[in-house]
Amino acid sequence: MSMSTQKDQLSISSRILLIISGVMLTISIFVPIWRIELAAPQYPEGLCLLIHSNKLAGNVDIINGLNHYIGMKTLHAEEFIEFTVLPYIIGFFALLSFIVAVLRNKKILYILFALFILFGVIAMIDFWRWEYNYGHNLDPTAAIIVPGMAYQPPLIGYKQLLNFGAYSVPDIGGWLFIVSGIFMFLTVLIERHLIFKSGKNLSMMMFFLILCFFSCNTSGSEPIQLNRDHCDYCKMSIANGHFAAEFKTEKGRAYKFDDISCMSGYLKEQSNQIKVKAYYISDYTAENTLIAAESAYYITSEAIGSPMGGNIAAFHSKEAAKPFIEKYHATEVQWQEILH
Repeated sequence: MSMSTQKDQLSISSRILLIISGVMLTISIFVPIWRIELAAPQYPEGLCLLIHSNKLAGNVDIINGLNHYIGMKTLHAEEFIEFTVLPYIIGFFALLSFIVAVLRNKKILYILFALFILFGVIAMIDFWRWEYNYGHNLDPTAAIIVPGMAYQPPLIGYKQLLNFGAYSVPDIGGWLFIVSGIFMFLTVLIERHLIFKSGKNLSMMMFFLILCFFSCNTSGSEPIQLNRDHCDYCKMSIANGHFAAEFKTEKGRAYKFDDISCMSGYLKEQSNQIKVKAYYISDYTAENTLIAAESAYYITSEAIGSPMGGNIAAFHSKEAAKPFIEKYHATEVQWQEILH
């Protein structure tokens, strides 16, 4: 093989990145690409519209009912040509990634990356156009008309629409798509001899990117910002980190409370509308440190004096609670008793 031919071929590192990109793009066809979440007092757990490459999912029927009242068009996948062609376009980029990895041709790599970026730009413009049309072209005979009001969701980020807060963010398929683009960009930089001349450095970067990607999830507690966050039940500012509580729904939304009694009261009122995934409670011995509620040890006494009169303290272990049982002449209480 001549030296000129070798110079025109991709390195092993670039081929690995392209194969990973192809795999991620293939997966993105079968999982949600984007999500629009709607939060409002009448929907405590929120509503979610999931946009796949070939369909709409989530609370589509409920959202269509709301859209009808304010004059927006209802959403039906068959009305969007994008849902017909998008799986094939993504599949094309996945297949082309594999082909480039096999052929090891730099020129085709550059064409792949240019087409991928062009498609990404066109896709975001098309998404913005779709949001604009649905948010602005309203039925003048709708039941609810607010003069001058438009209901266009944000392209990305947060926007207030009447009493609804709208969040628009990539879902797992969207993040896979973004990371695929980053990997393609890295291959271009590698082949232009701008970065990662050492395979070890590339391996470290890939490990870091993959770690960051899988760390972005809805599991675990969400930190409570003292004196900034407000209780979702009594609306008071959460100021005492010894008694704060929190639960996360199956959709990943966190509800925060200044007292365990507030959390219990909120759940009793909204029990039919909220599906809780996990409960968290502040460890009394470590201010503003949340621990899993089911595994905590609880004591109760009037002398504890929690913010809203729940008078229950949680500890990470029975041993940690012993000094306070004596101090407050407290008695043990079980988590299930508190919850109900």
